[in-house]
Amino acid sequence: MRLPPAPRGQFSEVTVRVPGSTSNCGAGFDTLGLALQIYNEVTLARAPRGLIEPAFGESIRALPLIWQAIDAFEQRTGGELGFGLFFAIEGDVPVARGLGSSVTVLAGALAALNEMTGAKLSRHDLTALVAGLEGHPDNAAAGILGGFCVARTDPATGAYRDTIRVTVPDDLRFVVCSPDLEMPTKESRGVLPPTLPFFDAVKSVNSAAYLTAAFATRDYARLRGAASDFLHEPYRLLRIPGGREAIAAGVAAGALTGWLSGSGSSVLCVAERKHALRIGRAMTRAFQAGKIGSRVFALRADHRGLRITARRR
Repeated sequence: MRLPPAPRGQFSEVTVRVPGSTSNCGAGFDTLGLALQIYNEVTLARAPRGLIEPAFGESIRALPLIWQAIDAFEQRTGGELGFGLFFAIEGDVPVARGLGSSVTVLAGALAALNEMTGAKLSRHDLTALVAGLEGHPDNAAAGILGGFCVARTDPATGAYRDTIRVTVPDDLRFVVCSPDLEMPTKESRGVLPPTLPFFDAVKSVNSAAYLTAAFATRDYARLRGAASDFLHEPYRLLRIPGGREAIAAGVAAGALTGWLSGSGSSVLCVAERKHALRIGRAMTRAFQAGKIGSRVFALRADHRGLRITARRR
């Protein structure tokens, strides 16, 4: 395609690679996130003003997210974009499976707009923007910053404040089993109760703190049984046939621990590399017992977060 010329010092086309992520990590609801080595690439290219459309048909599903990113960017920078966009979304992060696919699109689009316009927003700024659009910062922090992230929000306003990152060694594997079942976050949040029993909350705080300490100290043997959650998993897993059984099968096959990835439908087990294949097979069989197909990814943690992979003046 012939692109409209970019002003001096700006770019006409930018591609951003963004990792998928697992969030909550058990009981760390809306707080804990981990970037994984599975990626989407978001490409934005200048188009005539007023035109926002996908460069090819498969990307059309991302159009509402692209509009959200444009609106948020314009509000943050205080001006109109001034040009249209062609966009393309390519990669391996499955949609509506609890692996941060919407964050890859929002973060990729915002980072590309930042590069194309020279707005000079920091990664902290981008994380705050995406967290505001998502309504929670766990996937946003992980996808943009990389690593195992503990994201903090303002207790009064819920606005994103900051993130503490922890690196995870390459010999640890995150075995994701993603069933053939979409689970949009908005729908999944609708099944959560308005109130919780007091001691369910206490047990979940204990679990989230202990799991975070295990990651921070790299004492991964202590992850065994450390991801117990009573905040969201008991309610969400009811809607994912085979999900609870897949986590249990992975742990029985040698995983250190496991959890529902984000709002689902994917489930995840943390494992030593040598056990990853066996664990993935066990998780797959658990879904097969309920006549549900699935895909397995044995992933390492990503520590770079989003990055610009291509630019054209």
